Amino acid sequence: MTVLLTGDWTPFGKDDYFRKFEVYIMGWSDIDLNTLSLTSTSFGGPIAVIRDRNKFVKVQGGGKPVITIYTTSGVYISSFNWSSGQIVQLGWTSSLDLLCILEDGLVLMYDIFSNYRHTFSMGQEAIDTKVIDAKVFYTAQSTGIAVLTAAHRIFLINSVKEPKVRRLPEIPGVHKDAVCWEVMCEDRHSKVLFARGKDLYCLNEAEQNAVVLDVDLGDDVYMIKAMAVSYDFKLLAIFTDRGKLWIGKSDLSKCFRLSDVRNTSSPAQLVWCGNDAVIINWGTNLDVIGLKEETIKYNYDEPVFLVQEVDCVRAITLQSMEIIQKVPQVVRDIFRINSTAPGSYLLEASKQFKKKSHRSNEYLHLVKPKLFLAVQQCVEAAGHEFNTETQKMLIRAAQFGKIYLDDCSPENYVTMCRVLRCINAVRSPKIGIPITHTQLYTLTVQGLMKLLMMRHHHFLALDLAAFLKMPESSNVIRLHWACYKVKHSNRNKDQVAREIAEKLGVNKGVSYTEIAKKAADCGKTELAIKIIEYEPLANLQVPLLLRLGEDRTALVKAIESGNTDLVYTVLSHMRENIHLGKFQMEIRAFPLAQALYLKYCRLHNMDTLKDVYTQEDDHKSQAVCCIRESFDPKNSGMREASLVAAQESYKKAKLDLHASFCEEQLKLSKYQRSLEEKFKRDFVGKSLHATVKLLLSAQEVKLADKLRTEYKVPDRRYWWLRVQVLGELGDWFELEKFSKSKKSHIGYEPFLDICLKYGNRYEAQKYLPKVKEELKVKYLVKLGMMEEAAQTAFDQKDREALKYVESKCDPDLLEKVGGFLRQFPK
Repeated sequence: MTVLLTGDWTPFGKDDYFRKFEVYIMGWSDIDLNTLSLTSTSFGGPIAVIRDRNKFVKVQGGGKPVITIYTTSGVYISSFNWSSGQIVQLGWTSSLDLLCILEDGLVLMYDIFSNYRHTFSMGQEAIDTKVIDAKVFYTAQSTGIAVLTAAHRIFLINSVKEPKVRRLPEIPGVHKDAVCWEVMCEDRHSKVLFARGKDLYCLNEAEQNAVVLDVDLGDDVYMIKAMAVSYDFKLLAIFTDRGKLWIGKSDLSKCFRLSDVRNTSSPAQLVWCGNDAVIINWGTNLDVIGLKEETIKYNYDEPVFLVQEVDCVRAITLQSMEIIQKVPQVVRDIFRINSTAPGSYLLEASKQFKKKSHRSNEYLHLVKPKLFLAVQQCVEAAGHEFNTETQKMLIRAAQFGKIYLDDCSPENYVTMCRVLRCINAVRSPKIGIPITHTQLYTLTVQGLMKLLMMRHHHFLALDLAAFLKMPESSNVIRLHWACYKVKHSNRNKDQVAREIAEKLGVNKGVSYTEIAKKAADCGKTELAIKIIEYEPLANLQVPLLLRLGEDRTALVKAIESGNTDLVYTVLSHMRENIHLGKFQMEIRAFPLAQALYLKYCRLHNMDTLKDVYTQEDDHKSQAVCCIRESFDPKNSGMREASLVAAQESYKKAKLDLHASFCEEQLKLSKYQRSLEEKFKRDFVGKSLHATVKLLLSAQEVKLADKLRTEYKVPDRRYWWLRVQVLGELGDWFELEKFSKSKKSHIGYEPFLDICLKYGNRYEAQKYLPKVKEELKVKYLVKLGMMEEAAQTAFDQKDREALKYVESKCDPDLLEKVGGFLRQFPK
């Protein structure tokens, strides 16, 4: 069995091996790789095929080239006729969009199903001077493009999502020799290695001039024909026309190997196999050259196309897709002949146990000191295998070893079982993603889910997310499926909306608003309206309904939510987008909305508010508006006119009492205006109370009395005003005179209070005899006459009053007050 497992291994140096094994028998037909140009991408990406314009081909039928897209297993996905210009290079983005880079500097993007996405340009200079070559490169964040023009100028964008063109420094010298170049990315920064003849330059967007690089390629006279950069941009390979291959660090600080491949022709491809070797594709032969002295040759009967991956190379021919990679160390340790690795012993023990042989116990005793390591090796090795039977054999061995460990955590074992189920599912020829465990670690499970969604394998992605217990990814997949459904489905809108709702249900992680937006962007407005009905959150429903022109529905949803801010949002939108009269008629059917609108107008737009009340024949509200206007300082010149309008409105509303109030206010306003002219003081706009007080303060007593009589000011109010004003003026003689003029309507306590307020105790004592008996103790205390207050309280036999005096008096009087209190029965 071990011999069969290592049958495709080839020694590579002292202890290492390379292996080449078939993954798929290609499913395509009528393909001739001699006349076609292939383009693919990493992580088992799809293959785009187009007629090679550099080769003579007998054209049958239409002359327009066709771009056909296949999975890695050769299963047809889509195709489309090309008629948009001369293609310089095809490439793929990390999100599986096909990039068609044209000679005129334009880049057209199509999805994997040949649907046109959009177009962007590499800049005016690229358009003017023509593009002769292009490179598509990948960073951790996005996909970038660099183009080389006929003037040997390079223009670069770091992200196709935000195509901002950057111009790299100009290359010195005469533009006549053949060139080759590669893009390198370091710390979110891109630069280009450019070779022309024997000269090698570094073009950095952060520098103004090209930097000349010095590298020893083993000859004095040579020409650089090809270069290749490893997936992580750390290693570089350079091939010359003398057949020399230089392998070293990408910064040229170290050379690992300078090899003579004994072939001076131009290679079809120069790619890296992980970071372990460089593969030269001569068309039907491959040279695998290691970093030391290792070399392997693989021969094919037909042309082969190589795709560089993180840890291997995919070799695509007409018949099959194979993987070439360095045998992972853990696999080599377990399966190598005469291996003494713990995992190898555990695997043999498991096999013997299955055969019911006593030798199982012997192997188990050999590995027991390192049993934990053996289990881990078997689990890890299973992840690197493509053959499911080999995977099962290694997993069974790990399970067998775990039984004899007391504290072995099952986490790694369980995780690997789950991961193997997932990657075996996507490796199926129907899906065609031959991803390795190392690639999955780089891509992440979420990235794999994204690839499946891009290929519209939503059901499989959902199954994997459920199997791996990833609810967040499940929600993303459902949302992507629903957006795809609304975009491509041509069925009845009610049926589509109902089907989406049945599949998604009430799921907090999926927003129906996003799905409805997608439908709206596709021009399917009615479908968007149907879908948004399933959105439970009104604050998400309403903005989209307004965008779709469903103002009335949006208003209903906003009112039902009880969110006044949302109602105001709808009202504001409607007010701006429809005629005022129509708007007012629309909101009449919604009392809450109309009330909120009137409230807004009351605060910000009185003219509009009056228009609404006029339309509604609401005379009472019209009158209130007029009254508000009359008291607005900004409308002081229109005060009387507003009052007249208010009076008329009240009469129309048959509110005669309110109309009479307006009439009296109008008379007062006119009288105040005459007082202003006479005394040159502000009277207009003040209340009757304030007007009388101003006249009293001006010692215009007769005018104040006249106004009081005319407007029937109550005697108590007038007396209070008179006492307050005389106190403010300090006219104590007039105050005393006023107190004796008539019997006070407010008593004499206010006289005493006003005197004390302005600090005149002498005048205050004059009113003490007239104070009511029950209040005498209180006012004696206010006047500081504590002894008299105590005696009065005692005479009145008022125990509570005595206690009040006790709380206010000084210590000298406490004994006397205490004596009075003791005379009261307890």
